[in-house]
Amino acid sequence: MAHTNQSVVSEFVLLGLSDSWGLQLFFFAIFSIVYVTSVLGNIMIIIIISSDSRLNSPMYFLLSNLSFIDICQSNFATPKMLVDFFIEHKTISFHGCMAQIFLLHSFVGSEMMLLVAMAYDRFIAICKPLHYSTIMTRRLCVIFVLISWTVGILHSVSHLVFTVDLPFCGPNEVDSFFCDLPLVIELACMDTYEMDILTLTNSGLISLSCFLALIVSYTIILITVRRRSSSGSSKALSTLTAHITVVILFFGPCIYFYIWPFSRLSVDKFLSLFYIVCTPLLNPIIYSLRNEDVKSAFQKLRSRHISSWKN
Repeated sequence: MAHTNQSVVSEFVLLGLSDSWGLQLFFFAIFSIVYVTSVLGNIMIIIIISSDSRLNSPMYFLLSNLSFIDICQSNFATPKMLVDFFIEHKTISFHGCMAQIFLLHSFVGSEMMLLVAMAYDRFIAICKPLHYSTIMTRRLCVIFVLISWTVGILHSVSHLVFTVDLPFCGPNEVDSFFCDLPLVIELACMDTYEMDILTLTNSGLISLSCFLALIVSYTIILITVRRRSSSGSSKALSTLTAHITVVILFFGPCIYFYIWPFSRLSVDKFLSLFYIVCTPLLNPIIYSLRNEDVKSAFQKLRSRHISSWKN
């Protein structure tokens, strides 16, 4: 990822969330709790799913992979942000900045595709229940996960291949707590209109296409569920509510960033904060704490460990 001879910027200055020392201490306390809870919560989901044979199904296989992506997303920028609260001059190297851009778009692109795969799993389970076991095989689930990571990485590389060779020859202040791609592009010593359009098209297309696919899938599923009146349908509706809540909270800020006009508002920084720091916490809270199977498996795992400690 070497930059061209035109680029003289070796590092970027991150302006962070606030200049107030008191506010920075407050943010550190709050987001440290969110970060630790998010990472431990997602690790716990993976452990619970892998340790309970009753959760050996396509839905939970995909859910555990979603937790893994959320762990990755929690760690690409949040630890540095927490450390930077105690540093007056917050900087990141050129290569570190490009790495953050690459990792963010890889994880976000992968998660979008994985959410689509999870919607497809629910579609087959509810609309074609008799064919579920023959369609949703472990092989297909692995293919879904591989496709998700492939699309995410390709999406990220398509951004990075143009960004890394931009001529950065002076301005180096990024008004955020991480290297946000549109803000970094603005620092280039050239007319960035074409780059803005390319970024908008690239991220906008993947965001909108995945979001529309999810909306269509869940609309069909909800119509199917409403036509039934059984306890199984009630359980399916509860699961769907969790899925749809995550989709709205995940795609809302993302679509706003890339579909809204190029001008940046002060609220954008805090939407980015929610998107990067808080959304990885959605999986443990919404998917798992409301899921009776996961809660039952957790109680079983805890009882097993308590018994082993007593012995």
